[in-house]
Amino acid sequence: MARLVLTWWIPLLILQSFLLAIAFGSNEVEEEFNEALLLKPLPDRKVLAHFHFENRAPPSNSHGRHHHLFPKAISQLVKKFRVKEMELSFTQGRWNHEHWGGFDPLSSMNAKPVGVELWAVFDVPHSEVDTSWKNLTHALSGLFCASINFLESSTSYASPTWGFGRSSDKLRYGSLPREAVCTENLTPWLKLLPCRDKDGISALMDRPSVYRGFYHSQRLHLSMVDSGEEGLGSGMVLEQSLTVVLQPDTVSVEKHLQPSWSLSSLFGRKVVGKCVLAKSSNVYLQMEGLKNADPEKTHTLWKSAEFELSIEPDRTLRELSSFLYIFNIDKSSDSEPFDLGFTWKLPSKWLCKQAPLHASRFLMGSGNERGAIAILLKATESPERDITNGCTIKANVFQIFPWYVKVYYHTLQIFVDQQQNTSSEVFKKINVSPSTDKMSSGMMEMMLELPCEVKSAAISIEYDKGFLHIDEYPPDANQGFDIPSALISFPDHHASLDFKEELSTLPLLSKFKDKSLVRSYTEVLLVPLTTPDFSMPYNVITITCTVFALYFGSLLNTLRRRIGEEERFLKSKAGKKTGGLKQLLSRITAKIRGRPVESSSSSESPEAAQSSVLSRKLLFRIMLVAVAAAAWQYFSTDK
Repeated sequence: MARLVLTWWIPLLILQSFLLAIAFGSNEVEEEFNEALLLKPLPDRKVLAHFHFENRAPPSNSHGRHHHLFPKAISQLVKKFRVKEMELSFTQGRWNHEHWGGFDPLSSMNAKPVGVELWAVFDVPHSEVDTSWKNLTHALSGLFCASINFLESSTSYASPTWGFGRSSDKLRYGSLPREAVCTENLTPWLKLLPCRDKDGISALMDRPSVYRGFYHSQRLHLSMVDSGEEGLGSGMVLEQSLTVVLQPDTVSVEKHLQPSWSLSSLFGRKVVGKCVLAKSSNVYLQMEGLKNADPEKTHTLWKSAEFELSIEPDRTLRELSSFLYIFNIDKSSDSEPFDLGFTWKLPSKWLCKQAPLHASRFLMGSGNERGAIAILLKATESPERDITNGCTIKANVFQIFPWYVKVYYHTLQIFVDQQQNTSSEVFKKINVSPSTDKMSSGMMEMMLELPCEVKSAAISIEYDKGFLHIDEYPPDANQGFDIPSALISFPDHHASLDFKEELSTLPLLSKFKDKSLVRSYTEVLLVPLTTPDFSMPYNVITITCTVFALYFGSLLNTLRRRIGEEERFLKSKAGKKTGGLKQLLSRITAKIRGRPVESSSSSESPEAAQSSVLSRKLLFRIMLVAVAAAAWQYFSTDK
């Protein structure tokens, strides 16, 4: 009877759970994945390619859910370490703000410092933030095959309050300027995509084409979206972007003519179709500086007197100073691949939008004891700078100092138009966190308020160089030590692309439409420190080992030798060589004279004396010959 009950109830329970899953699953929003590629010709004869992938996971119940498109590795990191927001970037090369732009959403969000940059906001108690940060760095290090675990040390990260652009007491920021970026970091990054690099726009990422560029930066940004309903957790939005600046291989006939290019010439590949799991897959082409274009004839702008496109765009959008061409690659296939070509007909010159101030950082002083760090802010010819009486430009400066660079914050000075100003006139707010030797790094956050008519402003601060233990030096210590890039942000300036049409369904365009804070990174500083001679320990070890080998070798040789047995062995061997005739004669002579027979030792003592006399005579003869040769050489030489 019990078996019969179990036989009937088990299928009913399974069917009930299946129906409940269908009922609850029908109310949930499905996951979405979108891919896009933005191409943009640059004024310095280069081409910008920006790959953008967005993966959305809707809010789920408290027990979690099975992800179909969202990467499981990222979801586990969020749940285990309770990450609220995170951004990780791998960058090689430096973004050229003067030629590639500094006042647009693309440069504000994707122009990153050299090496690895990581920042994260945690949803944990304040006492557990540092522990969560250390565990997160180890997990990301194994996931992306990088040295991100070096950021676990308290001397490698900081806790900014407002200078970084996000105000949170649970924010941690770290940077590794010397981290090399290679395919070992790009491959795990591509594995987070549903189609990886096998299909869709991501198939264009040819490794030699990407890494031969002047600048490439792969970025991963994770954010949580609150559902606002009880019983449902937060949704997740994962943005993956790869920004590459390439030089076309084609050579133009005219010197001032921009080079023509195509997707196959830039990446060596063509788009043969969209990712089957992607909701939208588009290619965009952004053109700036079209002065002679007629805004009313947007349908003929792809064939103009200045340039020509090989494929007619599906849609053309107009912004205040640029045009955007949209291409849908749903119809592309193996037989008809998508290969967008761009051909210039006439020479064209234009300038990208610039930030209000251009920032650069450098070192001052000489020697391995003292120095100074200077930040130079130069005014740019930007239309956003409204030079009127009484207006000001606000700029926030955020920088980290390693503990071995001992900064003297009381020496902070600022020069506006080469005139020194007091701190009360320019410094509106400052936050300083001094460093502790071998415990924590130093941090400085400043809020500057400069007049709009300013031409240049320079900030300088002095420092001393510390000493490290021999175990704390890296393998290439003679190269120097890196100070991470400083971040310059402008809180009153936001960049966005405001298209007239409503395109909220396209993730990349909706991202560009949102206002992003204008910011830029300075150069990485290379500070030479006093470095010990690492060859001296090797020399000391070598000499010590040699002395010990000679001492112990001779000592062991002396202890192991048996002198009596060796002498008897040598005497018996010498007796055997002389033969028995000589011994017989010596015995007969001793019998005749009535003397006892002498032993071998007594018989050889005269021989030993005779050999010593012979050796002295031989030495005297050698010295005599040497003196005679020297005298002959002296008197025979012509003076």
